[in-house]
Amino acid sequence: MGPPRTLRIEADKSTSTLCVVGTEITVHLSRCAPIQSKFFSVKCTSNVHCRVVPATVAGGTLLSAQPLTRNSLLFISMDAASELPNESKLSVRFYGSKTEPLGNAVLHLTAVEISLDVDADRDGVVEKNNPNKASWKWGPKGHGAILLVNCDSESYFLKKKLDNENEEIDKVSDLKDMSRMILRTNGPAQLPKGYKLSLHITQTDAESVRVFSSNGKPQSSNLSTLKKMLFKLFVEEYPLVLNKDELAGEVPYLGGKSELEFFVEGLRFPDKDFEGLVTINLSLLEPSAQGFPETPIFTDKVVFRVAPWIMTPNTLKPVEVFVCSTSDNYDFLKGMKNLVRKSGYKLKICHEYMNRGDRWMQDEIEFGYIDSPHHSFPVVLDSPRDGHLQNFPYDVLLGPDFGYVTRYATQEEVSSLDSFGNLEVSPPVTVNGKKYPLGRIIIGVAFPTTAHGRNMTKVVQDFLWAQKVQEPIALYSDWLVVGHVDEFMSFVPAPDKKGFRLLLASPDAAYKVFTNLQKNGHGKAKMFPGKEEEISVDDILSNEEFRAENVYVQNCIDWNRDVLKKELGLEEEDIIDLPILFKVVPEDENRAAAYYPDMVNMIVLGTNLGIPKPFGPQVNGSCALEAEMRSLLEPLGLNCTFIDDFASYHKLLGEVHCGSNVLREPFAFKWWNLEL
Repeated sequence: MGPPRTLRIEADKSTSTLCVVGTEITVHLSRCAPIQSKFFSVKCTSNVHCRVVPATVAGGTLLSAQPLTRNSLLFISMDAASELPNESKLSVRFYGSKTEPLGNAVLHLTAVEISLDVDADRDGVVEKNNPNKASWKWGPKGHGAILLVNCDSESYFLKKKLDNENEEIDKVSDLKDMSRMILRTNGPAQLPKGYKLSLHITQTDAESVRVFSSNGKPQSSNLSTLKKMLFKLFVEEYPLVLNKDELAGEVPYLGGKSELEFFVEGLRFPDKDFEGLVTINLSLLEPSAQGFPETPIFTDKVVFRVAPWIMTPNTLKPVEVFVCSTSDNYDFLKGMKNLVRKSGYKLKICHEYMNRGDRWMQDEIEFGYIDSPHHSFPVVLDSPRDGHLQNFPYDVLLGPDFGYVTRYATQEEVSSLDSFGNLEVSPPVTVNGKKYPLGRIIIGVAFPTTAHGRNMTKVVQDFLWAQKVQEPIALYSDWLVVGHVDEFMSFVPAPDKKGFRLLLASPDAAYKVFTNLQKNGHGKAKMFPGKEEEISVDDILSNEEFRAENVYVQNCIDWNRDVLKKELGLEEEDIIDLPILFKVVPEDENRAAAYYPDMVNMIVLGTNLGIPKPFGPQVNGSCALEAEMRSLLEPLGLNCTFIDDFASYHKLLGEVHCGSNVLREPFAFKWWNLEL
């Protein structure tokens, strides 16, 4: 039962009104009674229900005279729709004494059923009048409708434009990206004169949502119709009802038992200034005196939550691998092609005419997706770094069922930490009993005590936090020249324990490898064999300044290790230390970079790993560092493939992961089932 509305009736006058089934009309009897009235009685047709507060005297009925007080209230309701306007009737008679009539107020009633409906139980079906449609609740027992940001583009060949930047529907395929909303009505063929239905939103919500209507006309099946006529037809089939310029719009009452379908379009993702909830209202308007606007006598409303952007971790199945082709990365590209082919996935190569020499595919974009009960599709997050790859995500990736989102920052705000090698996500974890079934986002920032360090720009951080479903963790990465978390950490799938392992770069582990080589008589073995950087194990171990630099690096990584253990609920057995050394660059404020190819900076394709080839000391015809990596990772069922990125990536302060990206399947877990 909806909240009651107040209605004025007058003695010796006839009034007409609409009564919405499931609601009550309140009449303050003392306000409309003649001055000398002390009693009243009520008479109504059988399909009208009445009750009086205070209650009638014991044994009395409303047909007999009842005492009239200042607080006498008459409540009127109807439980079935009318077939004709004004077909039901109610009268209130007022008395000076029980036998002295003073006046009679007559009310003609028309009952209608009105329900604005959405998929509030999240099963893909727009059910009728769900009691929870006007609110949102997280969890498997929660409720509330879901709205996708319509951030893909149905256009293949024309100049691309995000669908939610277009205020017309020119392809029916665009409707699947929107949420259905249905106006269900039941009543007479026409409403009494002057009554109308209005759909409306607030000015604030209009920044986040747009509503189209289906006008109920059948779509043309004439294949010979010109394209421009089809375009016109689609626009007319689905007229725009609500947007930022039209906060309210009249919608037709179709008569009888009818349904009118709407399509609701999300315009923006949750962010610092937008929690993600929008409300759409439907009001029944009653005519006032001539020259005055109509007044609402009934309002139904529905609430949507805009679906968040969700990142995908290394443990999810790959769909497609993305790399760049440049004039100098033949060896890298050859290794990647072989790995991807062996793994059974698709490879997309961005050629030099598009990348213009910008090879850092990981840094430009991050893949994620959006999901709802009725539809889902991948969405690429474009970083604000804006290198020469800046057109790739929009010009190449954006398309039907492939969305695009970005956040803009001034170039003065953007630093290396805004490249998305500095944006990762963990596999699902449970921390102190709290479940994160979609994992947790990981970013790198300046050390808390550093006043002037580099940080990921605020607009990107605000966006990531606002998605809510993958609560971010901030690590300290500003100690690195490039400053990305993927330079010292990664995740790989595992068949046991938590289903994954955290891989951390470890100078300590590297020194153990080199010390064991020396003890076993391989001190003369050379790092970087055959390259100009060639150096012996003995020389590396004897360099005390170099060792001090790596002690500092290990301290930085250990600080992050402790944060990750706490925030991801990890034990030491969940972590594998990889043997990697770093060098400090004095001219870059003593920040560090990998000394040899950074093996933690790998690509993960199921159980196949593409690892930067380290060019370590050769012992018995094999690389000691590669052998150590295999001994650490192959027991987990992982296959190690070492890819030569030395000249084309490592020397430019990047590695395999920096130069590649992976589109992955979404989580099976539905984000709206999170317990928040």
